[in-house]
Amino acid sequence: MQYDIIIVGSGPGGYVAAIRAAQLGYNVAIVEKENLGGICLNWGCIPTKALLKSAQVKEYMDHADDYGLSASSVKVNFKKVVERSRSVADGMSKGVQFLMKKNKITVINGFGVLQKGKKVQVTDADGKKTIITANHIILATGARARALPNVPIDGKKIIGYREALVLPKAPKRMVVIGAGAIGVEFAYFYHAMGTEVTIVEFFKQGLLPREDKDVSRELGRIYKRKGIKVLANSAVESVDTKGRTCKVTVKNRKNDKVEEIVCDVVLSATGIAPNTEGIGLEDVGVATDRGFVKVDEFYRTSVPGVYAIGDVIPTAALAHVASAEGIACIEKIHGMDVHPIDYNNIPGNTYCSPEVASVGYTEDAAKEAGYELKIGKFPFSASGKASAGGDKSGFIKLIFDAKYGELLGAHMIGANVTEMIGEIVVARTLETTGHEIIKSVHPHPTMSEAIMEAAAAAYDEVIHL
Repeated sequence: MQYDIIIVGSGPGGYVAAIRAAQLGYNVAIVEKENLGGICLNWGCIPTKALLKSAQVKEYMDHADDYGLSASSVKVNFKKVVERSRSVADGMSKGVQFLMKKNKITVINGFGVLQKGKKVQVTDADGKKTIITANHIILATGARARALPNVPIDGKKIIGYREALVLPKAPKRMVVIGAGAIGVEFAYFYHAMGTEVTIVEFFKQGLLPREDKDVSRELGRIYKRKGIKVLANSAVESVDTKGRTCKVTVKNRKNDKVEEIVCDVVLSATGIAPNTEGIGLEDVGVATDRGFVKVDEFYRTSVPGVYAIGDVIPTAALAHVASAEGIACIEKIHGMDVHPIDYNNIPGNTYCSPEVASVGYTEDAAKEAGYELKIGKFPFSASGKASAGGDKSGFIKLIFDAKYGELLGAHMIGANVTEMIGEIVVARTLETTGHEIIKSVHPHPTMSEAIMEAAAAAYDEVIHL
């Protein structure tokens, strides 16, 4: 079974790379041990957004009176909420199946292991082993939830994101360990479903510690108003699961004060670990570092003909990053003129409520890099569209280099801002300046005109503030 290209893993890195390779005329096989689409489509990006939409609709119904409407006896059918999420994920996976057939890509179900001589051994569910070969092999095996050493995931009382997607009922009380994107999204969802939620975050900044500090503070204030408890600068010392409940021991890192939180379920949302074990890396000599595969700027590993993309390499663990890496990898194999990906222009989205979106430098990072800054902020409280929509929380923050006007970073928090960050990514790619944004007429009334106003604020030209 000889192919031009074999891709191990069918997530947003693997299946996109397979399609691009097929478009360029290659004979492609993709190896997948579970469902096409990988974690993102089946257990990550897509089903979580379906859950979050249900939470948002619930919040709308709870506040129907604010819009001059009446909704009484609003009840949550948690089973149906989960069923809808799984249905959406299944539909997307079937869509990838269609794309594989359309592009004449061979799908081989099973667990793939690298072997010397540009071979992959695939073991199917029945234990049958098949050897396939190719001139080029791309590893796109993704990642899994990372557990803290002192808080092992048992799948019942201490769960990861996969279990959080399909709990049979909403728990009365939940402790979420970690306030990154996964933690704050699930915290919002379960709170909307009626769960009493406490978030424990190791870093001092609190919610979304990698975001700009102003965004973190704003989201913290909003979550507090919602009734979600946040313990920042705190560490989970242990979780006692012996009884009917979980007893979570939390230590404040500032004053060493220890408290015990009783809950029904603990969600471990402390990041991910790459799926690099047991896939033959050591056998063929593929170099790794701290569990991640080492690659060059075009995703070539230490072994000629073997490449790696997505969450198995130490770049941002985002679906759109994996897809971009897959396309760049294939096009480089094809001999095309490929520019390395600019990892400082990768947008990040968090789909809590309100949403968070960002790209480029934070204010602190820009200062550390030596830039003199012009910063413009425009609150959605001054936005006509936000007022009409009933959610005026949040703001747009733009960071410019004071000397040349370069747009260094953008940070957004508010309704639907994840749909707005793409404008900034394109603007930065085109090296757009602050004055060019100001003079680009934005439609009114829209949320996006806040971008123009924030740019104007940086240059003391803001109109509606």
